[in-house]
Amino acid sequence: MAATAIPDEPAVRSGGAGAWGAAVAAAAVGGVLLGVLTNLAQGWLPGGWNQLANSGAVWSAVAFVGGAVLARRGTARLAAVGGLGAEAGLVVGYYGYAEFGRDGMGDLLFPLVWLGMACVAGPLFGVAGRWWRRGEGVRVRVAGLAAFAGLFGMEGVTAAWDLHRASQAWACFAVFALVPLLMARTHRERAFTLAAAVPCAIVAYAIVVLPLQAVSG
Repeated sequence: MAATAIPDEPAVRSGGAGAWGAAVAAAAVGGVLLGVLTNLAQGWLPGGWNQLANSGAVWSAVAFVGGAVLARRGTARLAAVGGLGAEAGLVVGYYGYAEFGRDGMGDLLFPLVWLGMACVAGPLFGVAGRWWRRGEGVRVRVAGLAAFAGLFGMEGVTAAWDLHRASQAWACFAVFALVPLLMARTHRERAFTLAAAVPCAIVAYAIVVLPLQAVSG
């Protein structure tokens, strides 16, 4: 796959809509392709593992990575918009492939629900990725990384508490612990991030999983 050039920070700041449009378009196209891939992965992965392919944690990780990449050359605002483009692209790619490559996506309710969530999660985790990569100060870096780790804690709680799938739960909890341990800069930041990730996981479960269960019910 050919590399996509990302406008540098001066260009983004002074180049107007063109530079911003190029960055957001690149993020959106990448999101569409990954959305198709997650749909396909549901057919490739065995048993309960296929639910992780398009989980909220995996999808939000795309915005986080996008924000971290754009952090090298862009502002926090660009990271937010890029994260939004990536998340919206994921929804379009996933449900577009379901509609035209499979048996149809069915009711429009869930595509609209996920699109609405993308409008929140995309900017949030795009900025979180930038905070982790370029944040000035321990608190900012810890907040960005703890929010990201908390997503996998949320998925672990869901797999253990709601789905009763021990293997998937342990895998998610392992990622939950490894994100701070491997991605934080110092031992102090690792400890703070891991501690902060616990309430992040609980909050994410309360504001994401419980409403989705209500909608599904």
